[in-house]
Amino acid sequence: MKSMPTPLGVSVSPPEDPVEPNGHELTGLVFNIQKFSIQDGPGIRTTVFMKGCPLHCPWCSNPEGMGSAPEIMPSERKCIACKRCMEACVPGAISFRADIREIDWAHCSQCLACAEVCPSRALEVVGKYRTVEETYRIVARDRDFYESSGGGVTVSGGEALLQWEFVRELLKKCQEAGLHTALDTTGYCAWENMRQVLLHTDLVLFDVKHTDSDRHREKTGVPNEQILRNLERAASMTKVWLRVPVVPGFNDSEPNMRSTAELAVRVGAEKVSLLPCHDWAREKYRRLGRRYESDAEMGRTEPNDQTISRWKELLGSHGLAVGVGN
Repeated sequence: MKSMPTPLGVSVSPPEDPVEPNGHELTGLVFNIQKFSIQDGPGIRTTVFMKGCPLHCPWCSNPEGMGSAPEIMPSERKCIACKRCMEACVPGAISFRADIREIDWAHCSQCLACAEVCPSRALEVVGKYRTVEETYRIVARDRDFYESSGGGVTVSGGEALLQWEFVRELLKKCQEAGLHTALDTTGYCAWENMRQVLLHTDLVLFDVKHTDSDRHREKTGVPNEQILRNLERAASMTKVWLRVPVVPGFNDSEPNMRSTAELAVRVGAEKVSLLPCHDWAREKYRRLGRRYESDAEMGRTEPNDQTISRWKELLGSHGLAVGVGN
């Protein structure tokens, strides 16, 4: 194992990978490791995206992170119509019409056999089990960029805290190596799990989708009482940035934005980030065989610059530092 230099010039070896109670090496299900991220905390960062989320937000830009198991994400462009996937599919969910592959998602078991035989990688598997050490080695490669920009490592999702033990050990390892650590979370989890992760977290990017619990449940599937309690507790342990997805027709009313500002002041948030909603993930939903809730069904439009400026000014009038996009 490669040793890491300390500020005093003494080399120390990072701790060995943690193990689960059954003696197996601890792993996490990761669906993306994004390098050179500038929207997940300060500076240049590497963001580790954990798979699985207890919320079901219809505007989610990472639908591939919702499920808690590996799944296929087909690409028509890469398909060479060799039909090996159809032959390997035990449930018979794959067929071809004029060399165009079709998937009956209702019968797909996500066994991944089709992806294993595809020679052109037209059936991408989203989600890979990685060890803490393997993941750490990937994120640590860009240490120079972190140090020159004030950046570091962010763990996001999905909801990263569904895999809190893996996240705790990864952030602990990063922090012990002198890397700045951040956690991006919905806050919907057991407090004790979050607390253990926050012991190794320099910054929390905490989503606040709506301050009214009924409205929150209506669109995300869960209430927000536990989320807001966890926010207050988290803010007492480490720095917090609030992240507010601006979803017209859902949370962009003046009363909600005012209550969001009051919440940010009350917990002592260092910053509030406004994240304009968009439909860039529409194609991802189609490739995953999922229905994308249309703008008309959501009663939304993409927020324009004037709207974002209005909410930025309102939040700023409460003495808050406000950013757009990060």
